Amino acid sequence: MNVEEKISSDKKIRAHAVIAGRVQGVFFRMETKRAADHAGVFGWVRNKRDGNVEALFEGDEGSVKLVLEWCKEGPPLACVKSVDVEFEDYKGEFKEFEITY
Repeated sequence: MNVEEKISSDKKIRAHAVIAGRVQGVFFRMETKRAADHAGVFGWVRNKRDGNVEALFEGDEGSVKLVLEWCKEGPPLACVKSVDVEFEDYKGEFKEFEITY
């Protein structure tokens, strides 16, 4: 790993994502939590009334981007059409990743 890669991997980021498609009723939130926990990413995930799933991820840049990539596929029963992401200023306000309602 070169110095630039090390700096990039240590950078903390925050990403707000809305995942569209067949993403409710297919264990998307539970599997997102599993992916985030595995990657060491904190934040939350929840269903939206419009049928989409919304999530907020915080952590090391590489780890957050890994979870965002996972969101593009989702669990086996999901059919993801799009993942819209807005990067925000890192706040470090979470100590875990949780499913919210």
